[in-house]
Amino acid sequence: MENVISSTPIFIKGSSKPTTTYRIDSIDLLRGLIMIIMALDHVRDYFHAGAFVNDPLDLNTTTPVLYFTRWITHYCAPLFMFLSGASASLVGQRKGKAHLARFLITRGLWLIFLELTVVCFAWFFNPTFTTQLLGVIWALGFSMIFLAGFIHLPKWLTISICLTMVFGHNLWDGVQVDSSVAASFGWSVLHQFNFFKLGAFNVLAAYPLIPWIGVMALGYCLGGIYKKEEDAQKRRKFLLVLGVISVVLFAALRYSNVYGDPSKWIEQRSGVYTFLSFLNVTKYPPSLLYLLMTVGPGLIFLALTENVTGGIARRIKTIGRVPMFYYLTHLYLIHISALLATVLSGRSWRDMVNFSTWITEESKLQGYGFSLGITYAVWAGLIAVLYFLCKWYDKYKSSHREKSWLSYL
Repeated sequence: MENVISSTPIFIKGSSKPTTTYRIDSIDLLRGLIMIIMALDHVRDYFHAGAFVNDPLDLNTTTPVLYFTRWITHYCAPLFMFLSGASASLVGQRKGKAHLARFLITRGLWLIFLELTVVCFAWFFNPTFTTQLLGVIWALGFSMIFLAGFIHLPKWLTISICLTMVFGHNLWDGVQVDSSVAASFGWSVLHQFNFFKLGAFNVLAAYPLIPWIGVMALGYCLGGIYKKEEDAQKRRKFLLVLGVISVVLFAALRYSNVYGDPSKWIEQRSGVYTFLSFLNVTKYPPSLLYLLMTVGPGLIFLALTENVTGGIARRIKTIGRVPMFYYLTHLYLIHISALLATVLSGRSWRDMVNFSTWITEESKLQGYGFSLGITYAVWAGLIAVLYFLCKWYDKYKSSHREKSWLSYL
């Protein structure tokens, strides 16, 4: 199997014999990399002065550096969702579908709970929880619950349903449901990004479930190529071909401006900005072109990095092995650091708490923020701190396999 699979002997409580756990190094590497990139976007939201003034993807006001600072983070959510499906497949291969289904349902419910409580507080520092973000962890939780059903279907049927979701959901882009608040909210949970005032609650439905459910399930279906008996060379070739096809299909559909994204690209004032327009596809909800543009290169990355070693790769894999711990920790570190930065810049710490909307839309933070260079410096420093925290937790988790609750964090 060359270096694609790493094995680690562990001891189960009550037994003197070691058992072995298997991890896919290239999956850990890619997951760790996108988690690091993800933190850049969140640091930008809380630190960059421009975040409180303009959209970094607005071609009328952005610069190429600022644009790509935001654009590169597009890879995070779809690849995290896709890799979660692939990882679920690995669990099923080891422990069976019955165990996997129970795990997916309980973990899915746990993630939804985390989104509405621990994650919500991390974003807004609002102890009343009256501002709620239905974000990536929410979508991840529901996708796991649906995957618990998909795993019992024939693979060809699951692939057919999920490809229909991914390739067909943009047919509904023009549908608006406003017959009632309940109906509008339900449609937003499924397909349409929207902000709601529901009694005392402000709810931002940022991650509609379609087609995220399909993305995770397709990752699960792909996970079968990582069985120990599979030929490594054939697997890499398959991933490479599938990734290239996805990228070519993205380029062809995007160039045609016919289907796949509600936002068309148009010729801009220069070739550089025209290229930026070409890449400026829709994330909320993730369009077909957005998914082809992000998952395709991810597949190519997996094909080319099965045998990557070295100190930097090893450190990135450490982060990739504990993604939920990293995610929760990085949110609190960023927000607490921003609170301190607010005080050091001569403002009240109260400006960084009790948000009633997304932070960059918060009126009391107008005039706050730092340069893009300082924002990158803060990001690099936080990543260094997060690495050592993840290293500690990964070691603790590996040496305490008997604690089943650790699998939920």
